[in-house]
Amino acid sequence: MSSALVLFSAGQDSATCLAWALSRYNQVETIGFAYGQRHAVELLQRPILRSKIAGLHPEWASRLASDRVVDLTGYGDLAESALTADRAIEMTANGLPSTFVPGRNLVFFSVAAAHAYRRGASTLIGGMCETDFSGYPDCRRDTIDAMEQALSLGLAAPIKIETPLMRLTKARTWSLAEELGGAALVDMIVEHSHTCYEGERSQRHDWGYGCATCPACELRAKGWREYASTKAK
Repeated sequence: MSSALVLFSAGQDSATCLAWALSRYNQVETIGFAYGQRHAVELLQRPILRSKIAGLHPEWASRLASDRVVDLTGYGDLAESALTADRAIEMTANGLPSTFVPGRNLVFFSVAAAHAYRRGASTLIGGMCETDFSGYPDCRRDTIDAMEQALSLGLAAPIKIETPLMRLTKARTWSLAEELGGAALVDMIVEHSHTCYEGERSQRHDWGYGCATCPACELRAKGWREYASTKAK
């Protein structure tokens, strides 16, 4: 039986990846991380969104298996950034945004791989993207390929890392969600996913909840406008 472990934060990208995995694998588990993120409200959305997505299709419900949230707050303290501390969101002297959490995806994949190894899954799925992204070097496919090789060597077992959104714009990610689950999945992602770096969920926009000014909100809103304009034609 094919099985996969999805890195699931309850953001737009990981929600789309969960639906993508459920359409392809016989068994899908999820894993999330509490690393001291300021937008920890995303952790509250995880069980809601997981349940909603699984309920879209009977076979998805039967394929969705266990979930695990791992406490990585110690790592978050060490890798301080604007996502884990009260700092301004801005570009830094090294050319990276202050929201960059050093090595975050590398840590996430290492922990996920250990869990997948014990659960008998050889595929990890993440929502990294280098087409529309915030300049994070650990989102590049070259980084993921190197990590895939390192994990396979370190575990003496084949590990595959799937990144279905890697070459997609945010607009195309919205379209993929529609292809996978129709308007119902798009509506679920709009209503229940969380992307905003500020953890804002009191302001509702046509693309979802958020402050509308942080880089994550701006990117999500831009993708939504492009997606909506394409549908309007």
